[in-house]
Amino acid sequence: MTLNIDRRRLIIGAGLGLGALLLPGGKLLATEVMNARGFTHNVASGEPAPDSMLLWTRYVPAGNTDEVRLQAEMALDQAFTRVVGGAMVRTGAYRDWTAKLTIDGLQPGTTYYYRFIAPDGSHSPVGRTRTLPVGEVASFRLGLFSCSNLPMGWFNAYAHAAQRQDMDLWLHVGDYIYEYGLASYKPHDRIPERQVLPAHDHEMVSLLDYRMRLACYRADPDLQKLHQMAPMVAVWDDHEITNDSWEGGAGNHQPATEGDWSMRKAAGMQAYREWLPISDEPWKAYPIGALATLYRTESRLLGRTRQADIESAFASGSQAALEAFRDGPWQDPSATMLGLEQESWLYRALGQNASQSIWQLVGMGTILGRTVMPAKTVDWLRPDASARTVQAFTDYVRAARLGLPMWMDRWDGYPAARSRLLRAAQQADANLVMLSGDSHNAWAYSLQEDGRPAGIEFAVQAVTSGGIEGSVVVDPRDVARIFIESNPELDWCDTSRRGYAMIDIRPQRITGEWVFTQDIKTHGLDVSGTHRMSAERDRRRFSA
Repeated sequence: MTLNIDRRRLIIGAGLGLGALLLPGGKLLATEVMNARGFTHNVASGEPAPDSMLLWTRYVPAGNTDEVRLQAEMALDQAFTRVVGGAMVRTGAYRDWTAKLTIDGLQPGTTYYYRFIAPDGSHSPVGRTRTLPVGEVASFRLGLFSCSNLPMGWFNAYAHAAQRQDMDLWLHVGDYIYEYGLASYKPHDRIPERQVLPAHDHEMVSLLDYRMRLACYRADPDLQKLHQMAPMVAVWDDHEITNDSWEGGAGNHQPATEGDWSMRKAAGMQAYREWLPISDEPWKAYPIGALATLYRTESRLLGRTRQADIESAFASGSQAALEAFRDGPWQDPSATMLGLEQESWLYRALGQNASQSIWQLVGMGTILGRTVMPAKTVDWLRPDASARTVQAFTDYVRAARLGLPMWMDRWDGYPAARSRLLRAAQQADANLVMLSGDSHNAWAYSLQEDGRPAGIEFAVQAVTSGGIEGSVVVDPRDVARIFIESNPELDWCDTSRRGYAMIDIRPQRITGEWVFTQDIKTHGLDVSGTHRMSAERDRRRFSA
């Protein structure tokens, strides 16, 4: 019984415990949660290699058993007449009935079909996956996603991408789920049919909370189809735990009411690793033959230092305070996004791999490109903008006059760490390509360091989460023009639409195509347009 969200309401998988009966949302939904059995959430694959693949499913058995064994099979055809591999895996309530295992001994650059078989002989849906190629590779395509807030809209971007037959891999760069309670959404932002559990008004905090929220998201049929059609490499960002997180806390974590941060962080990480087709390795490199190397990074929970506190300088109202912040805390060389251990790993990997593969693709939760707030944006705010929003935009403009970025939570809020990364890429003579998300809008940057080209960045728009367009009333083309004029690294942007990006990698050129869905408030596959940008090998900047 594979569960999914239909057009009317949400039904999620089972096995979440008797506590579900106590949740606001009613006994009917809780009963459905408790009664679902079998393969409740389809299948998924990830952690691709030339000779192996990680497989995932979730199976809740009938009866009172607390553990079950599943058989996985891999074949060269959908009918499974040519089975080439398999293994047995255990799961139980102790891991929310999710199951993961890695199949070895596969052939590179090969499409496989896989399924799981339960003790009662029932089969999971059949998934399709593809191992990474070796040697000379003519082309490789990956889909890039970020920021999928389920109550705010339909996952039309996932649906559109899943129907494509030309993709080798999905890369999700974070905010795969959102932690907010339903009361935090404005009525016009939410779709009534897109309910999530837990249904209480506060944020997720406990392991049960995170498991239930992931179960809701993974019940969405468009997300299920995406996972079913190709392997995924997934990078978490902050909303997998809570907003603006760092190693020792988060902007949205209040210990007095939400408990110990380390416990909350551990709960979110455990649930994420249970429910996604990823390994427990904190960061990893994936070789795509001689064409490219893809890096999965971790920039939120294990090594990131606390964001620089510009709010105190804003609150003072003093120009001198902002200048002191710019010349002091903002420039702190001890500030790090990745942590020093991961920085060392990534810089060494860039040096080693840049001589063996053409493109160095770094999957990152937040944007690297420098972005300041244009002065005109204050005049463009909606007439009904709150006093808090007006003050925030006014402060961003004040900061921009001193060269300070809009958000301290991004890489340009950590300028010393940003310089270390870009200099490492330059020293490695790497064709650096940053693949990032988080902002909810679409951006293309030609990155620079020490006045020299250092790489390019494809920053993808959100699947559903709202962006800058929610705060301003002018034509998005004017917004884009002013942002580009105000930011030397920025070559193009779209600040109004949702969707995903397709990255086409070839030996001499890399091309990004942003695909914009027609709508997120209705369910459908229509698109409102696309935009393409390319960079030539060894140019380290976008083509004119």
